[in-house]
Amino acid sequence: METESEPYVRLATLRQLHQVVTDLNTARSLADTLQTVADGVIAGLGYELACVNLVRPDGDLVVAAFAGNAAAEALITGRVGSRASWERRLTMGEGWGDLRFIPHTEGWVLLEDDVPQWYTEGPEPRFEDEWHPQDRLYAPMYASGGGRELLGVISVDKPRNGRRPGAWGREALQMYASQSAIAISNARLRANMQRALVRLEREQQALRASEESFRQAFEYAPSGLAIAEMGGDQHGRLLRTNDALCRLLGRPAAVMRRYSFADLVHPEDIGLLLRTSAEGGRAELRLGRRDGSYVWVSLRNSVVADTADGPRFLLTHVEDIEERKRHELQLAHRASHDSLTGLPNSAELRARLSARLCQRPYAVGATAVEALDAAYGAAHDGRGETPGHAVCAPGGFDFDPVPGGGPFDHHVHMTAPEGDVDDGTKGLAVLFCDLDGFKSINDRFGHNTGDAVLIEVARRLTTGVRDGDTVARLGGDEFVVLADGLGAADAADLAVRLRNAIIPPIRVDGRAVRVGASFGIGWASCGMSVEEVLRSADQRMYIEKRSRAKVHRRAG
Repeated sequence: METESEPYVRLATLRQLHQVVTDLNTARSLADTLQTVADGVIAGLGYELACVNLVRPDGDLVVAAFAGNAAAEALITGRVGSRASWERRLTMGEGWGDLRFIPHTEGWVLLEDDVPQWYTEGPEPRFEDEWHPQDRLYAPMYASGGGRELLGVISVDKPRNGRRPGAWGREALQMYASQSAIAISNARLRANMQRALVRLEREQQALRASEESFRQAFEYAPSGLAIAEMGGDQHGRLLRTNDALCRLLGRPAAVMRRYSFADLVHPEDIGLLLRTSAEGGRAELRLGRRDGSYVWVSLRNSVVADTADGPRFLLTHVEDIEERKRHELQLAHRASHDSLTGLPNSAELRARLSARLCQRPYAVGATAVEALDAAYGAAHDGRGETPGHAVCAPGGFDFDPVPGGGPFDHHVHMTAPEGDVDDGTKGLAVLFCDLDGFKSINDRFGHNTGDAVLIEVARRLTTGVRDGDTVARLGGDEFVVLADGLGAADAADLAVRLRNAIIPPIRVDGRAVRVGASFGIGWASCGMSVEEVLRSADQRMYIEKRSRAKVHRRAG
C-alpha cells in the first residue's frame, strides 16, 4: 500500500523533474543537450548512473553522454553498439510501457555482445524488488509523430533507494525519456539550422567574392564586355558595358545603355548579327563609333543566369580586330589586284565575271509572257520531271535551282545584243583593250618608263568609266573593262571614249610618249564560260586591230 509519505516524495520528484526538463530546453548545443539528459537522470530521477546512447546515421548507437561515474564515462563514452544488438535488448525481459527491464536472471546472455556496458558490484538481492547489479533498465527515446523513429536509448543503473522502480518511478522515467527525445530533436534542428546558416553565410560570402571578382574582371578586362537583356520587349538592350568597350566605341557607359548591338552594327552586317546565336555564337562585324566611323570587332556570346532559376542575360565579349582585318584586307587586295596599277588582276576579273554568269543559256526570241509561262507554268512537264533549262525573260529573275545555288537563287540572267545593231537590248559589255606600240616604248626607254605608261593608262581607263564598272589588268599591256547595262551603241561609244583618253601623250621623266589602243567588244551571256566571254572579246579586238590603219596605231 501507498505510505503516507509517498505523495510528498512524488511532489518532490515532480519538482526535480520539472527543473531538469527546463535545463534540457536551455542547452545550447546537441552535445550539451545529451549531457544534460544524462545529468538529469542523476539529479531528478534518483539513479546513480545514467548513459545516453544516440542513434547514428548508419543506424548503430554510440555512447554520447554519461553521468555518475568518471571511470565508467572514460571507459565507454564514444563506443558503438550495433543496431541488431540493441534491437535484441529492446525485445528481451519485461516491458514497462515503453521501458524495457531485463532482470539479472536473463541478462547474463548479454555479457558478450557488442553493446558498451559497465559492471557494478553489489550483494545478491535480499528481497524480490531489490535492485541487482546485473539488472538492466532501458528507456527508448522516440521521435514525436506516428512513425516511432528511434532516436536513442537512456540506460540507468543503481537506484538510490536500492529498489526496482515502482509504477510512479517508471512513469517518471518514461516521461523524462519522452521530453529528452523532444529536446534532442530540437537540438538537432537547431544544429542543422546553425549549419545551414553557416553554409548560407559561406555561400553568400563566396557569392559576394565571386560577384566582386566578376565585377573587377568585367570592368578592368583589356577587351570589351557587355551584358544585354534576353527576351521580352527590351531584348538585346545593353545593360552594362565595361570601360574597354566604351573607349573602343567612343561612347560613355550611360549612353551605351540606350542602345543594342543592332543599333550600332554596320547596316551591311545586321543580317550576320541576327544570325549569331546567343549561346556560343561568334561573328566578325563592324560596330559604329561615336564619330561615325566603324571598327571591325569579333563578338562571342554566352548566356549567364543571375540565379539558378532567375533571369538570363547575354554576355558578349567584344574584341578589337581592326588591325587584323586591315591586314587581311591588304592581303586579299594583294591577291586580287595588280601590284603595279592597283587594278583588279586576272583572277579577280574572272571571279567577278563568273559571278554574273550561270550555265543556263538565254532562250532567244522568248517574250516576257512566254518566259514566265515557261518558268512557272511549264516548270513540270506533267511527268513530275523538270526540264533541263528554264526560259527566262531578258533581265528577269530566275527562281529555279541553278548549279551551286540555293532553291531560290535570285539570279539575273545575262543577255547579249544581236549583232552590231542596237536593238535596245542591254547587257554586260566586255571591252578587251590591247595597247598599240607599247613594246617599242619598253625597248627604247626601258621598263621603268613602260611601267609608268601602264600606271597612267590604268588611271585614264578608271577615270573614263562609271563607278560600278570594272577595269582590270589582264596581264602585260592588256586591259579588260566590264560595263553592265549597255546596248551595242553604248558599248561602241565607250570604246571610243576610252581610246581617245589613252591617245594623248604621257609624260615620263620629262619625255612625252604615246600609245594607241585597240578595243574589242564582247558580251557576257548566260550559258557561256568566262573563258569563252574573254576569248570572244579578244578575237573582236584583233579583228578591230587589223581593220584599223597602221597610222592610228603608231606610238612613240
